[in-house]
Amino acid sequence: MGLKPLNDRVIVKRKEEEEKTAGGIYIPDSAKEKPQGGEVVAAGPECKTVKAGDSVLFAKYAGSEFSVDGDELIIMREDDILGVFA
Repeated sequence: MGLKPLNDRVIVKRKEEEEKTAGGIYIPDSAKEKPQGGEVVAAGPECKTVKAGDSVLFAKYAGSEFSVDGDELIIMREDDILGVFA
């Protein structure tokens, strides 16, 4: 990817959406909610707590969505990240 985030911005790729419930019921596209978790693809030079490869949880309406080479990505401030999965 040729995009480098500036300052305290991070680029996150959302986790894949669940296709069916634990009980085996398939979820239609119209009923799916976008996951609030993902993997950090790149982090700006001023990011102190996250780095590329971290799995994170972020606010529901955080950041701006965009697409690069068919990948759906989100760019957001480091402050929009609620936690890092251990």
